[in-house]
Amino acid sequence: MGNRLSKIATRTGDDGTTGLGDGSRTGKDSARIDALGEVDELNSFVGLLLCEDMPPDLREELVSIQHDLFDLGGELCIPGYRMIKDEHVARLDGLLGKYNAGLPVLKEFILPAGSRAAATAHVCRTVCRRAERAIVALSKEDGINPQPRQYVNRLSDLMFVLARVLNRFAGGSDVLWNHERQRG
Repeated sequence: MGNRLSKIATRTGDDGTTGLGDGSRTGKDSARIDALGEVDELNSFVGLLLCEDMPPDLREELVSIQHDLFDLGGELCIPGYRMIKDEHVARLDGLLGKYNAGLPVLKEFILPAGSRAAATAHVCRTVCRRAERAIVALSKEDGINPQPRQYVNRLSDLMFVLARVLNRFAGGSDVLWNHERQRG
């Protein structure tokens, strides 16, 4: 791996193409590269979320999710390769159950607000939804396994739940949408 990353500026992409993990090249504007970029951005925002104060077990789970997202990028980078499996999706389902169990039932929509950690989790959620759309678009163009799509779908739900958890951890609560407010 060290030799692969020893030269960052290769200039091989100056023509608008980039190399995939299988050695082939594709346009930097391809659906595959778009999906890869969205997953990379999501992973970066999860890293930003990890800069915030949070319960230690949640921190460990987010670090594990970062590794999963790197694996997901690897799967997208190598056509036909498979790294994200049903077990990854099931783990997110378990985390959803764990963290949602302690939250009050929502009766109103909430705003993506509250603590900085919660707001950052909401940014992760929205970037995750964009990554999901890019993966769906890629799957229509070039068949990929269903687990990557399922994984990011569950992850966006988890980020919503975690935003609520993080607001409570910071001593706050959900910021409810006031649909009856006075409009200017």
